[in-house]
Formats: sequence, C-alpha cells, structure tokens
Amino acid sequence: MTPIEEQFEVLRTSVSEASLEKLPDGTHLVVVQGVRLPNGWSKKAVDVKFHVPAGYPFAKLDCFWADPDLRLASGANPMNTGSNAIPHVASPHLWFSWHVGTWNPNIDNLLTYFYVIRRRLSDPR
Repeated sequence: MTPIEEQFEVLRTSVSEASLEKLPDGTHLVVVQGVRLPNGWSKKAVDVKFHVPAGYPFAKLDCFWADPDLRLASGANPMNTGSNAIPHVASPHLWFSWHVGTWNPNIDNLLTYFYVIRRRLSDPR
C-alpha cells in the first residue's frame, strides 16, 4: 500500500463517503460526497474534491473544489472562489482559493486537510 493509500484509509475511517481516484499524471483526487453545510449556503450538502500532488505528503495540499452551483444563501459567490477546472477533470467546479498556513508532513494528513475544508465551509462568507 502506498503512503497516499494508507492515509486515505485514515480519512475513510472518519469519512466513509470519501473516494480516491488516481489521475493520469500520478497525482490523486479525493472526493467526499454529501458534505453537510450550515445555514447560509444555497445548498444543504455539497460534494468536495481536492487534489493530492505527486510530492505529497511533503508537498502540502492546497485549495479545494465544490459543486459548481454552490452559492451563499443570498445568491452571491463565496469569498475567494471562482469557476476553475480540477486537474484532469473535464467539468468546471467552484474553486476555493483556500490555503493551509502550516503543514507538517510528519503530523498532517488527508483527514487534517478535510478538517481544514470543513472549517472553511462552516463559515458561509
């Protein structure tokens, strides 16, 4: 089992809706279906996707994508978002330009990053 597969199993232990796809360039895409959203969003739940670079875990994870039609309840676009393609995925998604401040490859993992995403989505702005 590769390090990414091992860490994915850690994520799956807490997030059973997660799946892992190997992309043609050797990177991976993690998809978590049905992430529940609080009031303030246009939807009750959303699918979340994030790209795992080839140098992971030493290369930190960066940004994430959600359903292309996700908006704030007011109809406005969320802060720091735009329509942007996921590498090797044909359809556009809503790209969140959201970055982790610190990343320690000895401690942080795919589950850590999913918690970063959930924290961002807990604040509809």
